[in-house]
Amino acid sequence: MSQSFRQPDILEIARAEGKVTVEGLADHFDVTVQTIRRDLTELANAGKLERVHGGAILPSGVNNILYDERRRLNEAAKTAIARACAAAIPDEASVFLDIGTTTEAVARELIDHRNLMVVTNNMNVAQILLANKSCNIVVAGGALRRADNGLVGNLTARTIENFKFDYAILGCSAMDDDGDLLDFDIQEVLVGQTLLNRSREVFLVADSSKFQRSAPVRIGSLRDVHQVFTDQPLPPRLAEQCGGWGTAVHVTGPAPD
Repeated sequence: MSQSFRQPDILEIARAEGKVTVEGLADHFDVTVQTIRRDLTELANAGKLERVHGGAILPSGVNNILYDERRRLNEAAKTAIARACAAAIPDEASVFLDIGTTTEAVARELIDHRNLMVVTNNMNVAQILLANKSCNIVVAGGALRRADNGLVGNLTARTIENFKFDYAILGCSAMDDDGDLLDFDIQEVLVGQTLLNRSREVFLVADSSKFQRSAPVRIGSLRDVHQVFTDQPLPPRLAEQCGGWGTAVHVTGPAPD
């Protein structure tokens, strides 16, 4: 396969899995590791990937990945995370669901729950939960962010302050080595920070691609979270810190067919 045909396929694999490895791609395309390294270097120089040890990941920066691309990224892992998270939420609970493709996956797994009250600033979540006839849906006010149908800003945060949720389900765009949770939009971060103080239990849903990304704005820390649902083990030092903070970490396998 020529280089011009390989590189779009490499990007598709990166979008689906969150990262690519030199050895994995060499096996996949039946070429040498040197050939793959050249491909990854050219893609990195074009700003389409970011080189890391042993491979590449989708680029970080001050802007998030396009929402449609985020929906496809690690889709199977997000489904498994969502199922595990939803299983920890009982019927008749009050729940906040945040903006994000993984929280949307959680909403799909809550369709058979009974008598929930769900508050959300994610219009996609509200649309998904219309299928749950016993679910009371409250959409928080705020400024509409057309890129992802999210509602953000001071009005959203003030709405949240009127509630005390049993469970808040949060996502993040990136996670730092010290356990800080990061995002790209300061208006969205304001909502996340308010939720940390207005919820009895805070669940973080984040696939492992978030461990390798960076973002400029801090939401909070894993020490502020009660339970984490992810698809791969946390880095050893961070896992040890979570134990000290009392943050439970649930590592899911791939979603069953």
